Amino acid sequence: MQELVEKANILIEALPYIKKFRGKEVLIKYGGAALTYQDIRENVLQDLVFMNYVGIKPILIHGGGNFITENLKKRGVQSRFVNGLRVTDRDTIQVVVETLADLNKSIVHDINKFGARAIGLSGHAAEILNVVKHTSEGDVGYVGEVISVNIMPMKELTEFNIIPVVYPIGIDDKGEDYNVNADEAAAKIAIAMGVQKLMILTNVKGILRDPSDEASLMSSLRVEEVQNLIDKKVITSGMIPKVKACMTALLGGVKKAHIIDGRIKHSLLLEIFTDQGIGTEITL
Repeated sequence: MQELVEKANILIEALPYIKKFRGKEVLIKYGGAALTYQDIRENVLQDLVFMNYVGIKPILIHGGGNFITENLKKRGVQSRFVNGLRVTDRDTIQVVVETLADLNKSIVHDINKFGARAIGLSGHAAEILNVVKHTSEGDVGYVGEVISVNIMPMKELTEFNIIPVVYPIGIDDKGEDYNVNADEAAAKIAIAMGVQKLMILTNVKGILRDPSDEASLMSSLRVEEVQNLIDKKVITSGMIPKVKACMTALLGGVKKAHIIDGRIKHSLLLEIFTDQGIGTEITL
């Protein structure tokens, strides 16, 4: 009986959050371990379906770096990176597009299998991500910087409670395809859509004061504190584009941003529907 009461208490705890976010859009950026391992992937997609069923409107943006690297390797191409950006020549961009398109279809299939409706969108074919060539790191090839977002293909879906699943390929004014960093794409889409939250799934607990100690998790930070942690090299390497995406989104009008451990079972539900939450919340 006690176990049943505890379950009921969990539902009651979720109620104010369901009321708060019902009918609102939230954006989830999905990659890393949460995308690679089937059990984690199923938990994440089930969370999306739950959110959809209670009236929240999730938008999913996914990368696929590990899959791209593997497919390039099969073709004898060694991946090169400059400050986290994949050097992308004409042959590589074709592999990137094909890999992300296949992955997108697989994610959409799984969401539909779990009982929600999802439709895949490409940032280029649907003309969602309009870009210019990225130049601040030198010439890294077909890597794009997002200059504007066309929200209509996504709005047309969320209005009917269909989950948009977007992969980050951009298009320039000449119709050329460009690889776009998924964290950057998520931030720019979050701003354009005016979502309530940006949630970035990763494979660590959140932002750690000591990277070797998971107990040093910082559960809440402000933007000015984040930049200080980058300057002090507390936040390094792959976490930098994630926190910068959060900062970009917040400065662009998104109310809250979260970095969450996708390996934790039902991490999205725990973050949205519980008082304590998990991971690191970043605010202005």
